[in-house]
Amino acid sequence: MKKPRALLADDHTFVIEGFKKLLEEHCVLVGAVEDGRALLKAAVDLQPDLVILDISMPRLNGIEAAKQLKKQLPGVKLIFVTMHADTAYVNEAFKAGASGYLLKRSAATELVQAVQSVTKDNFYVTPLITKEVVTSFLKPGESRLATIDDLTARQREILQLVAEGFSAKEIAGQLKVSHRTVEFHKARIMEQLNLHTTADLVKYAIAHGLVTAS
Repeated sequence: MKKPRALLADDHTFVIEGFKKLLEEHCVLVGAVEDGRALLKAAVDLQPDLVILDISMPRLNGIEAAKQLKKQLPGVKLIFVTMHADTAYVNEAFKAGASGYLLKRSAATELVQAVQSVTKDNFYVTPLITKEVVTSFLKPGESRLATIDDLTARQREILQLVAEGFSAKEIAGQLKVSHRTVEFHKARIMEQLNLHTTADLVKYAIAHGLVTAS
């Protein structure tokens, strides 16, 4: 069977190196990146069959990157390897187009199995996640991320960049929009989420996995 072409995305070098050792016999490793925006560019350039990514990544988190990736490359398989075992993250990952979801603490024993499963068009979810969590994304119902899910893709991008400490001017430069547009979106985000300060935005972003606490 032909080895899948795999692209790795994680902002920790030691994690990337560990994944390479695990997968070198099972995949053709075409590249590795450390943030969500670099992932989008690399995926278009390298055309992988499989992307292994984290949820918490700089510049663009894994959930948002996955949504955009599936629009650009509908056939790509996505496996999330993350520290988050919460129902909300599992729901959001599969809604974003994931085929696999496992935890970093079990990657050494499960990653190869997950790759083999999703490349055969199956789904893989780590046994470490409870049955209730696994089945929740298969059934309609309220997600604990419903409020953040109401934000537009642009609003979520701006929320993450604000939480990462970028100024409105810097965000405007990155997204190629006006300073006024960024301030408008920031105000709308605060209104929709019932938040009142930039510090509140940062706390909210950390709580919902858009950024990690330093």
